[in-house]
Amino acid sequence: MSLITNVMDHSLDEGYAEAAARKKAAGESGMPKTLRARLGLAAGLVLAALVVTVGAAQARVAAPVVAKERQELVDRIDRETAAADDLEGTVDQLRDDVSARQRQALQKSGGNAQADLVSILAGATAVHGPGVKLVVNDAKEASSGGGGNPRETSGFSDTGRVRDRDMQRVVNGLWQSGAEAVSVNGQRLTALSAIRAAGDAILVDNKPLVPPYTVLAVGDGDKLSTRFQNSPDGLYLHALQENYGIRTSISTEGDLRLPAAPSVIVRTAQPSTEKGTS
Repeated sequence: MSLITNVMDHSLDEGYAEAAARKKAAGESGMPKTLRARLGLAAGLVLAALVVTVGAAQARVAAPVVAKERQELVDRIDRETAAADDLEGTVDQLRDDVSARQRQALQKSGGNAQADLVSILAGATAVHGPGVKLVVNDAKEASSGGGGNPRETSGFSDTGRVRDRDMQRVVNGLWQSGAEAVSVNGQRLTALSAIRAAGDAILVDNKPLVPPYTVLAVGDGDKLSTRFQNSPDGLYLHALQENYGIRTSISTEGDLRLPAAPSVIVRTAQPSTEKGTS
């Protein structure tokens, strides 16, 4: 305490104090005495004030220009977004036209029934029928923070969030339980579909989804529901509900309608004309 008290009582070094006392006794002050020195000081102050004034004026003049450029950028983004939406609509129309021409060609070749079955299983055509509707949603108390819980992963710090791996298990469980066609939030799944994560979003075929996640599966509704809930993936989903507050609901439906997949493009596999040997 004595050291702190000494520092507080003698905050100014004694050497500085003695120098200030000698300067005061000699009649010296900090202000210049000669006229030339005073004029130089005044000129410096005027110059500094002029620089500040000019800077403020330039900032005020440039403000409308910056606002105009910003508005032009916003308008350009809106135009490009509208153009992208128009192109996406055109792509959908062309895809529908290609699908119709493919069906017509297959009908002419006499393989209509088999072609319809293959297109349904591949997700290339819209389907409808009985099935199961499964809704998976984040926990009510889900927030953006994490507390070191074992469910905490990169991009999904909140333990009440549904993760991409959770949706993967749900979809795989439905397939294994007898689903004939599956969609998530209107996105039809195929053998080439992928469920991934990007930051805090779940992507299905590179398209972000927003919770709640509605999974539609066409199949024998009662059997499909029972098999899924008793499967390891169904029990996993139940554990998420019990332990982390994930909200789920499942119901059987008399008629579900699933759209066709946006694109089914096979680049590597080729049909084989060789018959197997026994």
